[in-house]
Amino acid sequence: MRSKWLLAGLSAVVMTGAAVASVPGDDVIKPASQSFSQAGYDALGKGQAAAAVGEFETALAIDPKNRKAYIGIAKAMQAQGLHGSAVKYYREALQLDPNDLAALEGQGAALAQRGAKTRAQANLDRIRQLCKTDCAEARKLSIAIAQAPAGPQTAAATPTPPASTKN
Repeated sequence: MRSKWLLAGLSAVVMTGAAVASVPGDDVIKPASQSFSQAGYDALGKGQAAAAVGEFETALAIDPKNRKAYIGIAKAMQAQGLHGSAVKYYREALQLDPNDLAALEGQGAALAQRGAKTRAQANLDRIRQLCKTDCAEARKLSIAIAQAPAGPQTAAATPTPPASTKN
């Protein structure tokens, strides 16, 4: 009797399987999110970092599991000189996959640009551990660390306007 119930349950699952199969799993990114993400990378390729940010933000609104969109928005932030924001978005990508080589490399480069060479070196060490051999991400980050400024980057002091002498 038990096998009859099991068989009946299995039949019900098979009959409704088409509906279940169309539901994306946790590791599948929604196609609309992928489209906006691709549009963001296209805008980045044309040097339109601000437009790219909008595309990536839309991609993330549709599917917050889109790791490539986090990496893309981080690259757009770097292109605009916003290295701190880039680090934040790379961190979001790394929360989704701590072993993402592109995110580790990008975050390391952004950290190096901010003068945080020790933290950038930790990313390089992690990449080398994951690669086990020489890989492009390790070479790129190594170059970025070598070319980065020595100390923390600070904004140039903005002169304060003279105080008004009117009484």
